[in-house]
Amino acid sequence: MSSTTTPYYRKGSPLNVRLNSVIGWLARHGISLMGSAEMSVRGRKSGQMQRIPVNPHTYEGAQYLVSARGHSQWVRNMRVAGGGELRVGRKVREFSAVELSDEEKLPLLRTYLEKWGWEVNQYFNGVTAKSTDEELIAAAPDHPVFRITVKS
Repeated sequence: MSSTTTPYYRKGSPLNVRLNSVIGWLARHGISLMGSAEMSVRGRKSGQMQRIPVNPHTYEGAQYLVSARGHSQWVRNMRVAGGGELRVGRKVREFSAVELSDEEKLPLLRTYLEKWGWEVNQYFNGVTAKSTDEELIAAAPDHPVFRITVKS
């Protein structure tokens, strides 16, 4: 968590929200844009499955989910649920999730920003894939990362 009393969260613009709903709809109907998928995670209060488009990120053979916008509702739900589902069309993969410590995030954030920076740099407050290790480490508490393991 960041040093402020409220954890970092950056709400998407109305255009971002609309684009996310289109990307989620496409994933639900079998069209993945650059590896995107629709994630479902059980709501910690409602108990209902909440859906959000995500960009699963592969690093050194493992898969991760990075919250570019910070400590969002899906992150809070994932901390309680410990897993969820990824969907592209009819293919649904159940997964378990473990949150990484800030110290483990450096290489993940750099490679994530190399691949997805064009889409998410606006949420990283000036930090990019070309930022120094120190700048990425300073940004790490604001961007939760989960290692996901798909259940067989």
